[in-house]
Amino acid sequence: MVKTNIFTFGAPEWLWLLVVVAALPIVYWLLRLYARHKLSRFGNVTTLRRLMPDYSSARGWIKIALLTLAAGFMVIALARPQTGSKLRTVESQGREIVLVVDVSNSMLAEDVTPSRMERTRYAITRLVERMNKDRIGIVAFADEAEVLLPITGDYKMAESVTKRLSPDLIAEQGTDIGKALEVALLSFTRSTQNSKSRVIILITDGEAHDNKSEAVIEQAKAEGAIICAIGIGTPEGTPLKINGEIMEDSEGKMVVTKLGEPLLEHLAEATGGIYTRSRNESFGLEEIVTRLEEMEATELSLMTFEEYDEQYQWFLAAALLLLMVEMLIFERRNPLLKGVKLFER
Repeated sequence: MVKTNIFTFGAPEWLWLLVVVAALPIVYWLLRLYARHKLSRFGNVTTLRRLMPDYSSARGWIKIALLTLAAGFMVIALARPQTGSKLRTVESQGREIVLVVDVSNSMLAEDVTPSRMERTRYAITRLVERMNKDRIGIVAFADEAEVLLPITGDYKMAESVTKRLSPDLIAEQGTDIGKALEVALLSFTRSTQNSKSRVIILITDGEAHDNKSEAVIEQAKAEGAIICAIGIGTPEGTPLKINGEIMEDSEGKMVVTKLGEPLLEHLAEATGGIYTRSRNESFGLEEIVTRLEEMEATELSLMTFEEYDEQYQWFLAAALLLLMVEMLIFERRNPLLKGVKLFER
């Protein structure tokens, strides 16, 4: 068990009320200006103040300061401040899954609705929502490959990363599947080596421009990883549009992007995985999920927060104490305490 000093809020939406609390002194100041204006109608304000020897302007400001602090502490109490007091290692049976996602420009094609890229993001989100004990990593690739999310059990983070998937992530365009798979294999943790619980889910249109596939297949076999592939697009293809403009090659011909299935089928078959094609009615994940359920699970260790300690009571107590003090301070001086000059005008 490891101690930690993480501080967070259980209901942070309440903190917006601090804006209202901060406005209290301003409202009080405006009300005092209005009262002074009304008083000036009866004569010189300085002279009138002398006729009210028990009046103390300082007391009013002290009261509003105490009230503002009390209200601020109450808002913080409502937001439920918490400290993470414990961190524990959770052991579970699961698999390590690395999603290898093509983010090249060809993924902007619209031969599947609404586009290859948007449909990919939607499908990954649905997959993550169904995950329970498995761990997940995400690699994006075009001509280069980049690990966007190291292997983790944080599904919220996985969903957040998925929303950012787009061709803008990789500057160099192309489709180097071999390099992407190499990066994916390096992403697995040592604890799952040769455990038969490593899975790469490759999502691409298959228009590859690399010659590393055979070497990657041998590496995957050696490390006990299977490759499941989802081909997204249609064999017939469609003209590639970027920002509504049809792209042309160096010869001025219209660029048509097609689904290349042979490489994807070979990668899956050679490593014991499966290949599916994404269609408008089905993305193809169901078949892969079924294949995952057939695989062996291995012991996975995950560090998680066991509990948070609520700290709202301290802020609530401080608010109540300040309110009690505020109630004991009167706008006018107490005749019984004329000799005690704690609050001067």
